[in-house]
Amino acid sequence: MRKFELGLTVMILFACLTGCGSGQPLRVTTIQLGRSLNPDNTVASFTTVFTPTDTIYLSAVTTGVGSAKLGVRWTYAGQVIGNPEKQVASRTDAVTEFHLQSPGGFPPGDYAAEILLNGQSAGTRTFKVERPR
Repeated sequence: MRKFELGLTVMILFACLTGCGSGQPLRVTTIQLGRSLNPDNTVASFTTVFTPTDTIYLSAVTTGVGSAKLGVRWTYAGQVIGNPEKQVASRTDAVTEFHLQSPGGFPPGDYAAEILLNGQSAGTRTFKVERPR
């Protein structure tokens, strides 16, 4: 009976270890932009064209195991207009949400959102703000 319990314990431990993530370091796999979010923080409807009064949502999808500082550098006309950061920790796929708002509205033009993982670029998405037609 004791052999059976030991074998069962080893099998459970093995199952837990193999099911606890890929063993790969944390990395960004997808960057999404849109006007609204789903309950799981993914973007509900993708777009790269916004109006001056929109809230701009960015979802960074990560995979792997570990913790890191995840940030986004929002720029307009070459100037940084926002640089929020969040500490994230994950053992599986995860989604981190960032958003950009302007109480007075955004000026029309070209913008960029660069995702930073521990201060290193993990990808950039460009977008436009246009006046409604």
